[in-house]
Amino acid sequence: MKLSLDLAVASRQEWLDAVMSDFPSFLQDHADCERKASAMAMSFVAKYPDRKEILPDLIDTGIEELEHFKLVYDLMVKHNIPLRHSIGEDLYVKQLIKMCHSGREERFMDRLLIASVLETRGAERFRMVAEAQTDVDMQKFYKMLWVSEAKHGHIFVKMALTYFPKEPVYDRLQWWIDKEGEIIDKLEIRPALH
Repeated sequence: MKLSLDLAVASRQEWLDAVMSDFPSFLQDHADCERKASAMAMSFVAKYPDRKEILPDLIDTGIEELEHFKLVYDLMVKHNIPLRHSIGEDLYVKQLIKMCHSGREERFMDRLLIASVLETRGAERFRMVAEAQTDVDMQKFYKMLWVSEAKHGHIFVKMALTYFPKEPVYDRLQWWIDKEGEIIDKLEIRPALH
C-alpha cells in the first residue's frame, strides 16, 4: 500500500538557485525547520496522549528531527554560521494550518496529513540540494536527509490510517497535496526550505 502521493507541483529551479547562491541563509532556515519539525512531532504527543498506537513513532520522529537539527548546527559551527536569534513565521505552514478542519477528529487527521505533505516537500527539496552539491560530504548529508524526510512522509500517512478509513484519508491527502501545490507555487523565492 502506498503511504503517500506525489507532489502536485515540483519545486522550481529558481528556488534551488536562490538556495545555492546563499547557502548560509539556507542552513539557518534549515536548522529552524528541524527544530520546528521536532516540536511538531512532540506537540502531537502532548495533544493526543490517548493515541497510544502512534506515540512511539511520534517520539522517534521527534528525536530524529532533533538529531537532524544537531547535525545542521554542527555544520553551521564548522562554517562559522550563527543560529538566528528567533525563528521567523513560516507563511507556507501558516497557510496550510489555516485550512484545517476545526472538529477534533477532522483536525487530527488534517494535521497528520499536513505533516506528511511537509515531509514530502522537504524530501523533494533536500534531494535537489543534494544533487546540486559539489562537495561529496554535503551530497551524502543531504541525501541522508532526503531519505529520512521521505520516510517521515510515509509514517504520518500510516498514522492517519491507524484511525481513519483508507478512502477518506487518501481523498483528503490528495486535497492537501493540491492545496500545498497552489501555496508553494506562489511563495516568494528565497534561500529557505519553504
